[in-house]
Amino acid sequence: MLSIKRGLAMADGIEAGADVVSGGLFARAVERPAGEAHAQHDHPSACLNCGTALIGSHCHACGQAGHVHRTAGAIFHDIAHGVFHFEGKAWHTLPMLIRRPGELTRRYIDGERARFVSPLALFLFTVFLMFAIVANLPGWDIVGGDFLKSGVSGGLTEARAKVTEERKRAETQVTDLTTDLREERAEAEPDAERIASLERRLKVATEARRDLGEAEKRLPITDALDKREGPATTDEQWLEDKVRTARENPKLLFYKMKTSAYKYSWALIPLSIPFLWLLFPFNRKFGLYDHAVFTTYSLTFMSLLTIVLAILSTIGVPSPALFFAGTLLPPIHIYKQMRGIYSLGRPSALIRTILLTWLIITMIIPAFVLLLLYLGLA
Repeated sequence: MLSIKRGLAMADGIEAGADVVSGGLFARAVERPAGEAHAQHDHPSACLNCGTALIGSHCHACGQAGHVHRTAGAIFHDIAHGVFHFEGKAWHTLPMLIRRPGELTRRYIDGERARFVSPLALFLFTVFLMFAIVANLPGWDIVGGDFLKSGVSGGLTEARAKVTEERKRAETQVTDLTTDLREERAEAEPDAERIASLERRLKVATEARRDLGEAEKRLPITDALDKREGPATTDEQWLEDKVRTARENPKLLFYKMKTSAYKYSWALIPLSIPFLWLLFPFNRKFGLYDHAVFTTYSLTFMSLLTIVLAILSTIGVPSPALFFAGTLLPPIHIYKQMRGIYSLGRPSALIRTILLTWLIITMIIPAFVLLLLYLGLA
């Protein structure tokens, strides 16, 4: 058993590492390589992609680097570079995201792209990193294997087997009592008291057999539910089946919701933009792009904060302190970011921060949870 647990822990660690690598590669695919250094040796005179004569380290026509790796080791270099590609950009971006988020957002929107990691690339990496770390911390994961049982086959299989066993036992008891009663009545001098006792016991056993038979009929066949065989169900029946499945096996629902949150965390961006636009409905100075960059950098900070709080919780920091930090830091960060990007005064930024925080709690988060619930039931 210990070796199995160690194997599972190792598998979880490998999976977490794979998540981080995947996040880095996804972020690398989104992030443009502006301002990055490349090797300057062995440059050809013309671009190997389009044939244009090279003036510098990159083709001015198609943008491809003049130097192209052609060794097996270059593959591992590209993977490592893809995972840890933030380099100098990260050291410019992360401190500003924490201390001066408004200035970072405004400077990025105004065109300073080579100095900072793009909001989407940074968001993708931090989300992958958050799920890779948090999901493997003690107390943050769904334990046990019951949630892997599909449909309602977890608890109902045992219940149906128990009812069937009790029904068969009642049938055997009815058969034995019927035989004893018939033999007692066939005696030359029947015992009236024993006959009355056998009749009472037979009545109780017969009622128990009937009730258990009804219960067995009412319990659905789990294989049929899991395989969804038979005629197509209506929308109402489909919803009832899904709700019943969730009630019988809530761990499966929570597992699917956690997986969906991991895959569809980007949906928080389009969910948040309309509510942010409502704070500036008649202001033509700020467009949807401004709101999208604000939202993406803000969600990135929240992901980093979640990682830090989860690690602090694991090492034993008191829960009240963590709750205080988790409650206070997000509005402060939103306030500082909103003042910097939208050039607001303190009263205006404070009012909009309060409104946005209220919208996040009452609208955005419930909408995202409903999305996860739908995906978990589907």
